[in-house]
Amino acid sequence: MQVGASAFAALADAATSSGPAWLVARRREAAARFAEVGVPSTRDEEWRFTPVAPIATTAWTAVGASTPVSAADVAALRLADGPLAVLVDGVFVAALSNLPVSIQASSLQAAIAAGDAAVETHLGTIALPTATPFSALSLATFTDGVVLHLAAGTELAAPLEILHLTTAAADGALVAPRVLITAAKAARGAVVEQFVSLADTVHLSNAVTEVVLGEASWVEHIRVQREGARAWHVGYTHAHQARASHYRSFALSIGGKVSRHNLHARLAGEQVETLMYGLYLTQHEQLADTHSAIFHDQPNCNSWEVYKGVLADKSRAVFNGKVFVEPIAQKTDAKQTNRNLLLSDQAKVDTKPQLEIFADDVKCTHGATVGRLNEQQRYYLQTRGIGGRTAQELLIWAFAAEVLTEVTIPAVRNGIERIVRDRLEAMLG
Repeated sequence: MQVGASAFAALADAATSSGPAWLVARRREAAARFAEVGVPSTRDEEWRFTPVAPIATTAWTAVGASTPVSAADVAALRLADGPLAVLVDGVFVAALSNLPVSIQASSLQAAIAAGDAAVETHLGTIALPTATPFSALSLATFTDGVVLHLAAGTELAAPLEILHLTTAAADGALVAPRVLITAAKAARGAVVEQFVSLADTVHLSNAVTEVVLGEASWVEHIRVQREGARAWHVGYTHAHQARASHYRSFALSIGGKVSRHNLHARLAGEQVETLMYGLYLTQHEQLADTHSAIFHDQPNCNSWEVYKGVLADKSRAVFNGKVFVEPIAQKTDAKQTNRNLLLSDQAKVDTKPQLEIFADDVKCTHGATVGRLNEQQRYYLQTRGIGGRTAQELLIWAFAAEVLTEVTIPAVRNGIERIVRDRLEAMLG
């Protein structure tokens, strides 16, 4: 058993002891995988800049009885007005949710109990337990989650919002929610996931989202991670795309002591388009890590990725973006960009865009920058009567706005802009 695996063994044993045979088998296989690999250390190249080893030395527990959450708490956090699924400490709470019968959405546990065939087909087969140590841990230990099915040719009228809330009861606990989204042929819809701490606790969020896009489907996936300053957050999102599908992702990361998001997309059919946008804002001694991987498995596909970061104080960020182009994937058009703005001398970024190309008729570019505010631009604004602080805010906002405008739902975009403005205000003191 590898380092850290024993800390989760009791949780895995409890989770893998019940459920349908297919799920028990899958969970036990994932538990065995995690026992084999354990919590990664900085000697692992994929985790070299992200010190998650302290996770291995913490005696994580299951969440006890959750602290009550009110409807007013939920309302204050919402970014959209459509259907709502609320998970408190990893467990779906029907009383706080609003899932009309007109959409095929439910808690994950309810879908499993009802014998949902799509769940059996896809759960743990898109975000494989072999992808990362924490994806194995997730499948072995998840408690509940949300399932959304978009039927062929249908369109979700408003985005489904999923609120992942942690309460004081999560102190010292592992919280492991999972989300499964399936979009059948020509279906369209958007999902907004938020991760929010309602108490300043030390907890580990290990969240996995699987997105299955059928032919010519369209899914926008917005992810906002704003947990407490002492939380650990490890997330993994994997989108599997069929022919002519469109996956659009936006991720905002501002919370947690240490946060990591693995974002993967597999372009498994021709004429696929994948768009990934992201923004991380860090302060104090926070660390935010984004690892993306885009797999071009078929020809005539496009991928576009832009991630930006603003770092203050002694905070750190990691960006590692990989684009893989298979020999068959001719006419691939891929572009990847990572830009970082440092607000202090002590802030640090480790950025590593990567291309692995095995086809010869492609257009692939990548680039990364790390810099500071343009003093000439600030001086120009000040000569026009704009104060120094305001000039600084304007320049930072202009830097971040490029990715914020890529959120296509106005209400959600406005809400995210408010969150970003509040964070920038705090970062600038």
